[in-house]
Amino acid sequence: MNLAIVGASGAVGQEFLKVLAERNFPIDRLYLFGSERSAGRKYMFKGEEYEVKLLQHNDDFKDVDIAFVSAGASASREFAGTITRFGTVMIDNSSAFRMDSDVPLVVPECNAEDALDAPRHIIANPNCTTIMMVTALKPIEELSHIRTIHVASYQSASGAGAKAMAELQQQYKDIVEGNPVKVEKFAYQLAYNVIPQIDVFTDNGYTKEEMKMFNETRKILHSDVRCSAMCVRISSLRSHSEAVWVDTERPLSVDEVRKALSEAPGVVLQDDPATLTYPMPLYTGGKDDIYVGRVRKDLANPNGITFWLSGDQIKKGAALNAVQIAEYLISRR
Repeated sequence: MNLAIVGASGAVGQEFLKVLAERNFPIDRLYLFGSERSAGRKYMFKGEEYEVKLLQHNDDFKDVDIAFVSAGASASREFAGTITRFGTVMIDNSSAFRMDSDVPLVVPECNAEDALDAPRHIIANPNCTTIMMVTALKPIEELSHIRTIHVASYQSASGAGAKAMAELQQQYKDIVEGNPVKVEKFAYQLAYNVIPQIDVFTDNGYTKEEMKMFNETRKILHSDVRCSAMCVRISSLRSHSEAVWVDTERPLSVDEVRKALSEAPGVVLQDDPATLTYPMPLYTGGKDDIYVGRVRKDLANPNGITFWLSGDQIKKGAALNAVQIAEYLISRR
């Protein structure tokens, strides 16, 4: 299996290297690609040094079986033809192709088989908040169809990349030392703050991030479910969390929801109020699974269930999900 990572120097690109090593993914040859800014950088992988090549319109992908692409939507659109021209499967982490009807949008725990129908040789990785939520929703959907979802996300700085993480750390340092605080990656200072905006606003008052959760959830679950989201940036460093309310066709008991979640792939039930046991981003960073807790009936809706989840959006919300898609494709060869 010959693999390529496009955007190898970014936070997700670096996470790809970690995940591939952790899972002992079968690799014969590995190629790293990046922009002019990152070309020439060298990274270690399994004891060998690899140099980042400049991403260009040439024949570099001729012998590549799978390319993990995390270089932004504009780069994905520009280079998709170059990457897939010789049959390379492009697993794309950007928003470029997610809603295209001929591009599957895949979370392996939910709809792995969709990855087998990729006529353009492109498979889209969903938005991180969507991946985390649908992983927990799938076992509930199998109990009873989910009609509506209300969700508030609490998204860490890492969702905006490595530079955003560094900026948050520097802001705390500057505040403690009494220095001026620099704001570049976000609209406002993030340290000691929350910002109720992720991505740009659309005409309906929702941000693009919030609309991704609406549209992507329907495509992944093959459902008419309607999702109303409020996405908030918080001052944690890594891992996102979400408070979720679902309305199902039949009333579900807390016990059957907990049982379904505890048995679901990719989900860890961490729910014991008596011992103050519930998921938190402080502990979910670096973990593969989505952790779910605070499962209870919705007091405002007899058919409602509400719960809390937390997970590492760089790992399961990006790199790991893509690698799991590749593993599924290999298993079906």
